[in-house]
Amino acid sequence: MNRITEQESLYTDLDKMPIDALLRGINNEDKTVPSAVEKAIPQIEKLVEVISEKMRAGGRLFYIGAGTSGRLGIVDASECPPTYGVPHDWVIGIIAGGDGAIRKAVEFAEDDREQAWKDLQAYNISDKDVLVGIAASGTTPYVIGGLQKANETGVVTGCIVCNEGSAVAAESKFPIEVVVGPEFVTGSTRMKSGTAQKLVLNMISTTVMIQLGRVKGNKMFDMQLSNHKLINRAVKMVMEATGTDEETAQKLLEQHGNVRKAVEAFKQQD
Repeated sequence: MNRITEQESLYTDLDKMPIDALLRGINNEDKTVPSAVEKAIPQIEKLVEVISEKMRAGGRLFYIGAGTSGRLGIVDASECPPTYGVPHDWVIGIIAGGDGAIRKAVEFAEDDREQAWKDLQAYNISDKDVLVGIAASGTTPYVIGGLQKANETGVVTGCIVCNEGSAVAAESKFPIEVVVGPEFVTGSTRMKSGTAQKLVLNMISTTVMIQLGRVKGNKMFDMQLSNHKLINRAVKMVMEATGTDEETAQKLLEQHGNVRKAVEAFKQQD
């Protein structure tokens, strides 16, 4: 397969370029990413629909990947509980090489075709769930092996890749292909490809959580109140939703723990 993610950078002699030219070159390349993501919206929509359907019925969303792709999946999964107040086992990110690979690369972990399924079995993955493989190249053996096994057992599969016609996409029932072109530094897929994957992950998890009723209006009604900034935001949200004063809103939050429950309790008092 002719992988565009491995093609030569459109820029030459980077080591001789001044800082300003390097920064502007990177920025110019980054500007192309949203357009590439936009072209993939029909694919993203199909995957979001099936994830929402499965999760409404009690299923979970799994991400698997290696290196940057794996880390991005873990970031997206880890941000769902504090943002939307969902349990930690609703969205699960798994990286080749285990949690240690989040900080430090584990040599050849991505080349093991069998390990992803072993990692997923620790969570008792089933046909109620959805598995999304993340791989810029679309050729990562760890991801391919996990998707193959998932297909064999009836698990719905999707992917986020940055090449067309990849092996990962071939193993996915709902593939998302965001082709961003050659990287500024040849083959450095943590750059445009990683940015594209992050944007798509934001779109998937945010839209799914809205579909599951975890947003009211345009507010995070179920967010965890884990710091002073979020508590202050929550107070304002309760005041806005109920018309009550700040002191009452604070007391409601202290009693009920989040915005949704505080607002519901206030309305029941009326």
